[in-house]
Amino acid sequence: MKTRLHDTHFHLDLFENPAVVVERINEANVYTIAVTNLPAVFENTKRLIGSSKYIRAALGFHPEVASRHAHQIDKFLQLLPLTKYIGEIGLDNFKKTTSDYAAQKRVFETIINACHDATSKIITLHSRRAEKDVISIIGPRFPGIAILHWYSGSISELEKALSYGFYFSINHAMTQSENGKKIIAHLPKERMLLETDGPFVKWGNNPFDPCLVDNTVTALSQLTKNPEIASIVNSNFRQVLNPLQST
Repeated sequence: MKTRLHDTHFHLDLFENPAVVVERINEANVYTIAVTNLPAVFENTKRLIGSSKYIRAALGFHPEVASRHAHQIDKFLQLLPLTKYIGEIGLDNFKKTTSDYAAQKRVFETIINACHDATSKIITLHSRRAEKDVISIIGPRFPGIAILHWYSGSISELEKALSYGFYFSINHAMTQSENGKKIIAHLPKERMLLETDGPFVKWGNNPFDPCLVDNTVTALSQLTKNPEIASIVNSNFRQVLNPLQST
């Protein structure tokens, strides 16, 4: 029987026809976390998902919009009890002003403090050019699961995150770039998860969606020289979910 796969990070609301994508995911039985960029998007994504057995909406506050929408943090905190899945959250310091980055940090620190108090949250993290701060703010005693999405930082920060118990989600673009291959080579297999980050990652001319994640597994198997990688990453995913229960 084919191994049932998963996708810990993709943007359902940004697809041209989300309803069709939901139907395909349900038919393919791919366990999927649909991240969002703001609280209002979370509520809309929950409506798009409906009663799907395989898809869960994550409550997000993307760092690239955090400074412009900081006023929505109260709404985020109101919605926090409704889901165990949090993301996309984090920091982004690529070509950002000092004031923008400071505003991002205020939002992110508020979210992480709230997740500490709530416990048992599964968070998927953006960390471009801000890996050290993201890992430091979460720290070694986060009472949930932290997943670094599309990590591109240093090996020293990667090792610190591993020592703190973080997981890393891998998409197809990472398996094709030299930096991505270097990151993958330094990751223990028991800390690897899958993501697509669709529609931002493409498969040919089409956006990646969870139904295409087996292509990432094939590439990952070749890179790690491990034909059992699909079983390993899915075992990791089960560990992430258990004893945390989906809502």
